[in-house]
Amino acid sequence: MQHPLLERRTNVSDVIVKMQDISKSFGGIKALDHVQIELRRGEVHALMGENGAGKSTLMKIMTGVYTKDSGTMYLYNEQTKELEEIEMKSPLMAQKHGLSMVFQELNLLENMNIAENIFIGREPGINGVLNRAALNRKAKEELKKVNLDISPETMVDSLSCGQKQCVEIAKALSFQARVVVFDEPTASLSEKESQVLFDIIRDLKSKGVCIVYISHRMEEIFDISDRITVFRNGTFIDTVETKNVSEPDLIQMMIGHEIQADAGKTSDNHVKKNVVMEVKNVKVFPNSHPVHFKLYENEILGFFGLVGAGRTELARIIFGVDPVGEGEIFIQGKQVKISCPQDAIKNGIGLVPEDRKNLGLILGMSVKDNMLISKLQQIKGAFLKNSQLKQITGTYIQDLGISLRNETQEVKELSGGNQQKVVIAKWLAMTPNILIMDEPTRGIDVGAKNEIYALMRRLVNQGKSIIMISSEMAEVMKISDRIIVMHEGSIGGTLSADEITKNNIMQAAFGGNKDE
Repeated sequence: MQHPLLERRTNVSDVIVKMQDISKSFGGIKALDHVQIELRRGEVHALMGENGAGKSTLMKIMTGVYTKDSGTMYLYNEQTKELEEIEMKSPLMAQKHGLSMVFQELNLLENMNIAENIFIGREPGINGVLNRAALNRKAKEELKKVNLDISPETMVDSLSCGQKQCVEIAKALSFQARVVVFDEPTASLSEKESQVLFDIIRDLKSKGVCIVYISHRMEEIFDISDRITVFRNGTFIDTVETKNVSEPDLIQMMIGHEIQADAGKTSDNHVKKNVVMEVKNVKVFPNSHPVHFKLYENEILGFFGLVGAGRTELARIIFGVDPVGEGEIFIQGKQVKISCPQDAIKNGIGLVPEDRKNLGLILGMSVKDNMLISKLQQIKGAFLKNSQLKQITGTYIQDLGISLRNETQEVKELSGGNQQKVVIAKWLAMTPNILIMDEPTRGIDVGAKNEIYALMRRLVNQGKSIIMISSEMAEVMKISDRIIVMHEGSIGGTLSADEITKNNIMQAAFGGNKDE
């Protein structure tokens, strides 16, 4: 049966794209379950939901990046004046039909200039000979559409984030775009650059282009959108007129009705008295408010935030990957200088990174060598027998329940959950007092997740303190003793165990200000 949303049409020519009953799974996990959306000419259509709700997945299906498992997509045909069923088989096919997507991670070739990026694969010329004058002239015309007054021969690697985004938009418009999707477009933009983007969006809307706007920033949604579609856990919830909905209503739609159902799980041993680390007046982004928080002994301190909130950036500063700049870090009450990861390690801090395959492991090396590589650097100059090294690796393989043939097996052969355990083992071998875990269960199955949770709880009960960064609200609620919610590089709220609810978390994530 057709959803009422898809029946409420007064003029079919207003509809550019209609998607019905779209489903998509990845490795047996359902990302989209019979969802739908209808996009109209000259509107800004916001697409909202928690992280992992399926927003970007649907747009990638529409723009040919992914193929759907089932469902139907219709596209308005300007010649026949009718909606016609279509299967988008590639991004190029979608672009030729006027459907483009500007990704959060911009997709430009840094070693080429602006004009070459805009018309890559479509360069003007005769018999394979490039007509550079024509290329630059056409690129300049496209740049005018986004109000970017810059030479089309400028190299992309010299542009600011905002300028690069304008080039991406110009590229989309060069295909005579009818729909342009923006996925978290302001996450890495300054306030001034964001305002430039909004002006471009309003101009495109006035010319009949449909904008799909994916964002967690409520103020932006209410400022520029006409309608809002909400997804939750891969399902369609509703489409509403922006003028007819409130912020609390939207949050309720995004998280469901059982607002008070979950509570934080407090460690039996957690007593809020011994501060093991204090971060004072650290600026995550140049224009954000300074961050100040305390980490207590025997505590799992969860960090939650929506895309672009600055959680990983804060972890990188604490661990010395990025400079502290303004602000101070105290360990056990003593101010410390952390200029590099070695300084962090000397002060008892470890970091399990978000990207374990590229930053946490050397995939072509054995499990044993991955576990010991940092330990050996830590004790350089000392001599350890093979039996001692084997005892170290054996202890963690057993304690963490790592499933493998033997310790000489290459780590790339292990499952995701076991790879994550090897990363954790590498840091535990260095005996840190503070362990920062950035997305510790990303990409691993439910069973392995629960094993990681149990391990984290054991560690804090043994005297460690953990900072856990997670994009999954259920996860951060399940395991944290307290939760710090970040918003645009600042702390939107600090929630004690009895204050941890979905509603409080989402309010803080959208810019609430609850003092610690």
